[in-house]
Amino acid sequence: MSKVRFTFNTLTLAILTLTVTSLAQAQATRTWVSGVGDDVNPCSRTAPCKTYAGAISKTAAGGEISTLDPGGFGAVTITKSMTINGTKGSGFGSILHSGTNGVNVNDSASGAPNSIIVTLRDLNINGAGTTTGLRGISMTSGRHLYVEDCQIEGSKSAPGNGIDVNLNGAPSNGVAQRIHVRNTQIRDVSGSGIRVANANGVGVTLTLENVQISTANTGLTIGQNARALAFNSSFNSNTQNGVEVVSGGLGAELHDCVMVTNNNGLALAAGTTRISGCTITNNINGVNFTGGTLVTYGDNKTLGNITAEAVGGSIPAPVGKK
Repeated sequence: MSKVRFTFNTLTLAILTLTVTSLAQAQATRTWVSGVGDDVNPCSRTAPCKTYAGAISKTAAGGEISTLDPGGFGAVTITKSMTINGTKGSGFGSILHSGTNGVNVNDSASGAPNSIIVTLRDLNINGAGTTTGLRGISMTSGRHLYVEDCQIEGSKSAPGNGIDVNLNGAPSNGVAQRIHVRNTQIRDVSGSGIRVANANGVGVTLTLENVQISTANTGLTIGQNARALAFNSSFNSNTQNGVEVVSGGLGAELHDCVMVTNNNGLALAAGTTRISGCTITNNINGVNFTGGTLVTYGDNKTLGNITAEAVGGSIPAPVGKK
């Protein structure tokens, strides 16, 4: 009997090993989606999947999902390192997310939370629908997020943020959490175009390069334990603030940025914010001080605001540019 049991256990282990190996081999480094694909396919170049969610299970960690042609590829949750590429020149990946988030980045259930690196490139993330979208991109756990050459619009159901980074912890390997947004337009959302915060007392840094945010409630919200660096970016025609540093925020570095036709161009409640080469004009108020510190250099334009150049304080004299 023991010999039979030994043989049975050996066969079971072999079958399990072969199954795991087969599943691992089924995951490709690059997979493909198409508007005329099918999620039962292997997501290969010649047999693409229909949705990004369908392709994820067939894509190895660190791999890439590429888009063959234009189409609507559905909301998706990302729990491992990967790139989703709308594939400039072949198609523009569209994600329609009525009543939900467009992209969720969340590795909290993994063995190493806050460790994944995710790139989203050449995507149109649209919250339009009978029930509008909640957030274009929501990141609640992960190490780095890169958003490149994307358009995000139409998130109008609360909280209605275009990109919402709401972390609650530090990476297991101690590497600082960073968010990079480049060559991206965010518009027509009911909350913040971008909001970033980490509630667990660990800092997170957001870097913007050539980003335009308009027709939101607030363009950029820098929240608890967060810092932002923005270069060549604009925050225009927002209902409340172009850029705001709220209570618990660490501050911002704004270089060659434009804050125009908002209620407040810049609203400061905490941290230290430095501005260089910036234009803050044609807002109701230029700068609204309720706390925090502003450092300016001699190359900013902070004139021409409708009610006041500053409320709650005064714009300090420029310091020598360093």
